[in-house]
Amino acid sequence: MKSLFRYCLFAGLLPVAAHAETYVVGVEQADFEPYFSVDAQGNYQGFTRDLLDRFARDAGITLTYKAVAPAELLDDLLKGRVDLKFPDSPYWAKERKAEKKLTYSSAVVEFIDGVMVAPTHQGKSIQLLKRLAVVQGWTPEQYRDSIASGHVTRVDSANLREMIRSTLKKQADGAYYNIEVAIHYLNYRSSSPNALVFDSRLPYSRGSYHLSTIKQPQLVERFNRFLNEHSGEVAALKTQYRVEENINSEFLGVEQWKVDFIKRQRAKEQPQSSN
Repeated sequence: MKSLFRYCLFAGLLPVAAHAETYVVGVEQADFEPYFSVDAQGNYQGFTRDLLDRFARDAGITLTYKAVAPAELLDDLLKGRVDLKFPDSPYWAKERKAEKKLTYSSAVVEFIDGVMVAPTHQGKSIQLLKRLAVVQGWTPEQYRDSIASGHVTRVDSANLREMIRSTLKKQADGAYYNIEVAIHYLNYRSSSPNALVFDSRLPYSRGSYHLSTIKQPQLVERFNRFLNEHSGEVAALKTQYRVEENINSEFLGVEQWKVDFIKRQRAKEQPQSSN
């Protein structure tokens, strides 16, 4: 009997437990809610984690997450230490990527990087933007020339919290960041909700975050099919995590007093329910 078992095993006739394909996703060790964050135990969480986990279950694969400093993440991808990278964009670090063949997924989620200002300053002239608060490591491309010429002074901050604080204390005239992340922080992590608002009349950048790879282009193709075939599920996740709530708002860039006025008028026009 033992001889028969050995023969069948050698010949591949006995069923063997299937091992799921495992891939490493390089992610940023950063608090970037509502898109993603890493807790004190090193657990990656948020919209991106939920979305990628759902893709993994659908594809029958295993994804593990390697959180590293944002400045080091591209090196991990280029040197093959991770299979996939998120977030990424074809427009980022073009020179460093020039000698590598990267494959990018379809757009996962849209974003706007722009200037947050006090509501009373919204819609004012760009000439009043003399000091721009920026988190170290960020490059406000739309203001590069203005900063280089001295028309705008860059006020560096160590993190989002410090940047918001410096702007609220009027040490800067505006804060440049991902507006969904800045608004989320103000509304859920600070004692000053709505203290700063996005000013669409100032230069800003609109784009999308992608999943990228060098080693696994076929896996990215599978991810693209997942996004297409599960578009309703993906849209529901975006609504749940509010990752595109403000950038797709009908009030995008509208001065706050106008938004408040419109909302009051709409409330008055609503039919009153009778008891």
